[in-house]
Amino acid sequence: MSAAGGTEGDDAQIPDLACELDSVQGIVDALTLIRWKRQQDAVVEISEHGIVVIVEDAGCIQGKVYLQRELFIKYNYRAHGRPRFGISLGMLVDSLNIFSAPSHSTILEILFPGPDMQLLLRSVDSPDTCIYAEIRTRIPETISWDYNFEPAGTTPLSFTAKSAALKEAIDDLEWPGSSISIKLQPSPPCVILRGDGHGDLQVEFSYYANMDLLIAFSCDHPVSHRYKYKFLSATTSNIPSSVLKDNRGSKVNIGRDGMLKIQHLVSVAKPSVPHPHVDTSGYQQPSRIAYVEFFLKPEVED
Repeated sequence: MSAAGGTEGDDAQIPDLACELDSVQGIVDALTLIRWKRQQDAVVEISEHGIVVIVEDAGCIQGKVYLQRELFIKYNYRAHGRPRFGISLGMLVDSLNIFSAPSHSTILEILFPGPDMQLLLRSVDSPDTCIYAEIRTRIPETISWDYNFEPAGTTPLSFTAKSAALKEAIDDLEWPGSSISIKLQPSPPCVILRGDGHGDLQVEFSYYANMDLLIAFSCDHPVSHRYKYKFLSATTSNIPSSVLKDNRGSKVNIGRDGMLKIQHLVSVAKPSVPHPHVDTSGYQQPSRIAYVEFFLKPEVED
């Protein structure tokens, strides 16, 4: 954007963040996972470690997508601290979708800020055509609460289930306006999900009987908390097909005061055909996984 040895005015035009990505579809999948409403605002935080996209709703649920710098083939960060900006999540996902054509891989360049504080997206891998998008940003809203997840005790209260099985269980318990209880018990080790409005309908994962679905389990005392169905459903309703196809697991943790943390892993895989802009010296990027986390407050008992 500026020539070497530029003036101070030139330096002012250099963005805080300039990065390139060779797997746009993986980023779209990760961001879609936290898009549980049609109109949804997000806060984007950038740092030398990568990009974090944060959404929340009603002070009850927060979703975060962590895009570590290792996911990018280039990542140049010049700002001080951790700048934040607000953006429409739907607009961001829809714009990124333009660059994720399944027929060929696209090198996407991301720049922030533009001349008018825009987020700039453009393809840089074709000498003949260039796809370009500008997304208006705004002053970010204050995150109403910061989710400081604390363990409930010395032994973690957690389980890891196949993502497809967890999604199916929560889908099966759907009931408008209902609550879902999540119960862990150590003997026999199992997880029980039970929904209001269904009579006795519940889904049970027994650790020893369903080790192909319930991959890991940790619990030293019985624990049970209730969560609003619409928020619990938001944590699994948009799990991308790539995660289900890869047969990945999702980890569920219950923390102090019933705070629920659900973690998903989304593959941001390299294209199968090497791209001329990608380093072909044999260097393997250490991580091609986008981490997605949800934090959910329990219902307050009357």
